[in-house]
Formats: sequence, structure tokens, C-alpha cells
Amino acid sequence: MGQAKKRAVTDGIGHKVLDEVRFLKNWIDKPLMTGAVAPSSPQLARLMASYVDPTRPGLVVELGPGTGVVTQALLERGIEPERIVSIEYNADFCSLLRQRYPGVHFIQGDAYRLPQAITGLVGAEPFPLAAVVSSLPLFTRPLPERTRLLDDAFHRMEPGAPFIQFSYALVSPVPHGATRFEIERSGWVVRNLPPARVWIYRRPA
Repeated sequence: MGQAKKRAVTDGIGHKVLDEVRFLKNWIDKPLMTGAVAPSSPQLARLMASYVDPTRPGLVVELGPGTGVVTQALLERGIEPERIVSIEYNADFCSLLRQRYPGVHFIQGDAYRLPQAITGLVGAEPFPLAAVVSSLPLFTRPLPERTRLLDDAFHRMEPGAPFIQFSYALVSPVPHGATRFEIERSGWVVRNLPPARVWIYRRPA
């Protein structure tokens, strides 16, 4: 292995360890806001990104990017940086993300208040989004807040566009009957810590 490749591998491992430390610190400080003790695994991030159709026009909104594992997967999926709008509550994570992913629109704000968070960037009127990809810890919020978030997203997406959410739980973060949607779920990603699955919500035509 050449020196440049060795250095790249070493840097990659170093970034991974530092990101895990950042996540753990933020989880200790604010467990209900961070919701996880470690970043999502690349396997989980790639699975989430696989449900985004790069050919569907519109912005892709990412909720709770953390240290950017899912952001990276979206870019690898073929989503252009300027099409990604990412909302992160943590100021330190926001600063890190802007350094790592130039061209992506990072907004420091409350992702649970989606209309207010994106108004400054795209205007107040509803507009079609290609997808919403969420890493938020939904189970830490009351069901009405989860339902409102899904409805706010559906209001800005055409029928069939996906709201993509991962969870460690056996049941859907937003149950049937809370709002009108179709639901799909993936198998378990056992190489994530802890194992997780992906839930995909779509508003029918």
C-alpha cells in the first residue's frame, strides 16, 4: 500500500473515531436531541439513500444529519450538493458539515419545524421536494409532533415522493391512522449499532 493510500486510510479511521466521540459527547449532554450514541453506519446510510430517486426533480431535505454519514451517502447516490438542504440543530455539527460538504445547504435550526427552517432558503410558498431523509429520534417526541412533521413534509412533496426514516424499534415511528400514508419497511441492518431498519412513508395519489 502506497504512502498516500495509507495516509487516507489513517485519516478516515481518525475521522470515524472523532465523529463517534462527538456523537457520544452530544448524547451525554442532550440525549433527547441526539437520540443515538454513535453515527449511523455506512450500510444504514446507503440503504436510506437508496430510496431517493436521483432523477426525481426537486430538493432533497435531510433532517438531523449529525456528522454527515447520510449526507455522504446521498452524494454517492448521485444527488448534486446544491440539491441537498440539510437541517441540523447542533451548532458544532453544522460547522463541521459546512467544512466537509461544500455546496450542500446546511441550516442550523429545528427540523421538527420544517416550514420555518426552510423558509429563509427557498421562500414561504410550498414547493415540490424530491424526498425527505430523516435521522431524527422521532420516538423522543409526542405522536402529534411526529404526525405534524410528516404532514408538513407531505404538503411539500408530490404523491409518491418518499419520507425516509430510520429507527431501532420494531414498530413504525408514525403508526397507521395517525395520518394518511402508505408505508414500506426494510429488513434489519445488523451492521449498525444498534441494529436498525428503514421506514418509507408515501402520500398516495
